[in-house]
Amino acid sequence: MIGVYDYTVILTYLSLISGLLGIIVTVTGAGHPEMGIFFLMVSGLLDAFDGKVARTKKKRSRIEINFGIQIDSLTDLICFGVLPVTIGLAQLRIRGIFTEIVRKRDYDGSFPILIILLTIALFYVLAALIRLAYFNATSDMRMEEEKRTGVSYYMGLPVTAAALIFPLVMLIHFFSNWDLTYFYFLMMLIVSIAFVANVKIKKPGKLGLAVLIVIGLAEFAAGIAAFSMYTG
Repeated sequence: MIGVYDYTVILTYLSLISGLLGIIVTVTGAGHPEMGIFFLMVSGLLDAFDGKVARTKKKRSRIEINFGIQIDSLTDLICFGVLPVTIGLAQLRIRGIFTEIVRKRDYDGSFPILIILLTIALFYVLAALIRLAYFNATSDMRMEEEKRTGVSYYMGLPVTAAALIFPLVMLIHFFSNWDLTYFYFLMMLIVSIAFVANVKIKKPGKLGLAVLIVIGLAEFAAGIAAFSMYTG
């Protein structure tokens, strides 16, 4: 069989499966954004460690390295590009916005709002796609510059940041009385722009990574609580 199937890509494959499960639960039935957020965070946790696991294997072939890079980007597009959009659309369905607009003959001014929200959703996926493609196309160039300067950086916001940003918005939405549906789409627009911004962001050091992991684990614990309350 073609492809790579050793332990270096297992976490990436599991991340993809989690993302697909999240998409399925958000687009079927009435849509379940809280369950989608749960799977988004699972994908985020798996993605946080897949690169470290892959680098533990010594003497990886060039094909294994390139395959890992490509499969990681494709998985990121699904988990952190498509899944956040389906979560937002599921929230719109739960609020009945789609049904209200379709049933109203005069649309009562709501139709343009829906068009704007859908445009933001499409732009978000496009921005994630462009960023990931650009990241792959410039990987060799960036590695050379990092070796020369000794400074590691991101160009724009990494798409994996979606695993921290959108769960936070939805968890606040779930545990409070605030309706943050429209704010969720506003954040989606801001994050979209950040994906393709021509701005260098220094990669976090060990302390920064530890802080991000703690935040992610805290959100994951809250997500499990929300998941339990929703299904209980």
